Amino acid sequence: MEKIRCGWCEKDDLYRKYHDEEWGRPVYDDDTIFEFLILESFQAGLSWYTILSKRENFRKAFDHFDYKKIALYTEEKIEELMNDPGIIRNRLKINATVTNAQRFQEIQKEFGSFSKYIWGFVGGKPLDNRPKTLSDVPAVTEISDALSKDLKKRGFKFMGSTVVYAHMQATGMVNDHIESCFIRD
Repeated sequence: MEKIRCGWCEKDDLYRKYHDEEWGRPVYDDDTIFEFLILESFQAGLSWYTILSKRENFRKAFDHFDYKKIALYTEEKIEELMNDPGIIRNRLKINATVTNAQRFQEIQKEFGSFSKYIWGFVGGKPLDNRPKTLSDVPAVTEISDALSKDLKKRGFKFMGSTVVYAHMQATGMVNDHIESCFIRD
């Protein structure tokens, strides 16, 4: 029997695997949350598929998303990244990644973990939107607006409300699997 999935992931096996194994599953560990923050920030203006297909290249280029290392990147390292054809070579986004790694650690110090901070915006557990179709899934919400605003106030870059909502979906802060999706519950 064929599985029914959210329609956006039916492009190919890479998308289906991501949907089936990661998207919308609650993530509470800071390392994975940071990885998704960075990937989502690089997605701004691009398709998620573009980012997902380059994910392993990003992982290698950015020291396996080790925010402690990234926070210390030098201009020399940034130039190295600018010359890496395996990633999105956007200087503003690369610089933002360094800044975001620094701000990420500041939030960890303030809240004990970044996870506590970010999950606080949804009361610590996933919000269940129960969309019937893909057209019922919003691009932004009041919560993503508030979280985006707070991240920007704290110095984060490339964290607009659409990017933040996509992050919330990816890390399971919201459950936007459509009602007929086999992962729904």
